[in-house]
Amino acid sequence: MTDSHFDQLLKTAASQSEPHQLLFVFAASELPDEATAAQRERFLAGAGGALSPLMCVDKAPGDLADFSALAEEAKRAGPPWQIVFAAALAGQDGKPPTTAQIEVALQSMVDAVLAGGVGRFAAFDTQGDPILFN
Repeated sequence: MTDSHFDQLLKTAASQSEPHQLLFVFAASELPDEATAAQRERFLAGAGGALSPLMCVDKAPGDLADFSALAEEAKRAGPPWQIVFAAALAGQDGKPPTTAQIEVALQSMVDAVLAGGVGRFAAFDTQGDPILFN
């Protein structure tokens, strides 16, 4: 059996020469207040909408067994979500990233989600299947 995309992310982060921290931003689709009638119709049909960040967390690669562990923790911690964006942040000189570096990186991810600039992140649906953006 081949590893899932998420498993590959965990393994790759764990195998780096410098310690890495994985960063996750959970988001849901919502209908903007200024949506047109066509946008509303599309949203009600299950498409479209704007991504709204709901919560974020950082994890060392060894802290997660698999995607279901992350999804279960997110379910207990916060509101229902539809997509999770993932990135990795490298440490330096054998030390993991600092709390301040992690906070800046997570805020940058949240800002990117709000601006629609998510193409540089790995993205997964609630089942752990990868999502590709054009």
